[in-house]
Amino acid sequence: MSSVLPAAVLFDMDGTLVDTEQLWWEAVEHVAGRVGYALGPTDTADVVGHAIAHTATYLHAVVPEGPCVHELSDALDAAFTDRVRGRIEPLPGVVALLDALAEAEVPLAIVSASPRHVVDLVRDALGSARFAVTVAAEDVARTKPDPAPYLAAATALGVEPSACVAVEDTVVGVTSAEAAGCAVVAVRTTAPIPAAPGRRVVASLAAVGLADLRPALRVGV
Repeated sequence: MSSVLPAAVLFDMDGTLVDTEQLWWEAVEHVAGRVGYALGPTDTADVVGHAIAHTATYLHAVVPEGPCVHELSDALDAAFTDRVRGRIEPLPGVVALLDALAEAEVPLAIVSASPRHVVDLVRDALGSARFAVTVAAEDVARTKPDPAPYLAAATALGVEPSACVAVEDTVVGVTSAEAAGCAVVAVRTTAPIPAAPGRRVVASLAAVGLADLRPALRVGV
């Protein structure tokens, strides 16, 4: 089995490991409502998969007479953190896959656009010993869809990105991981993600086993 395993598996967090993508939407919807803006489907591209700073800047652009970007960032952070703290729930298949990877001694990382304190909450809930590295929004100059977060995780683990498999659930995250050179397993938990060379698209991590996480995905094998 070891011959088909990646050097490391790099997991997105929100909507991939834990069911927090809906909590993020709820938090943005709450803050948007407070400034008189009704969040809707047309806002998805600037909310789902993005860091707080991006969405705060977006809200300020659509409600320029509202609070400044800094105040919106603080409000989004507080609303999201409150929701995550009380409702951390692993998605189907996550615990079994993490256990299988631990047994196979494959190093794991969390690579997230969420702030450090939220990443730490989720890491601790899942078991901090499972993850050799965590990358949060503050750890890189540019977050997803830039490749920097995945490059940082691979560097911290001492492996080549091309030898890693990233597990993502948004187009923003897939773009980041593939730009870094990772193979990708894309989970359709949040938004449609098309199939592509080097990318395996699944409905749930419950359908993913160790043999599905091979670096050869990157060249479409």
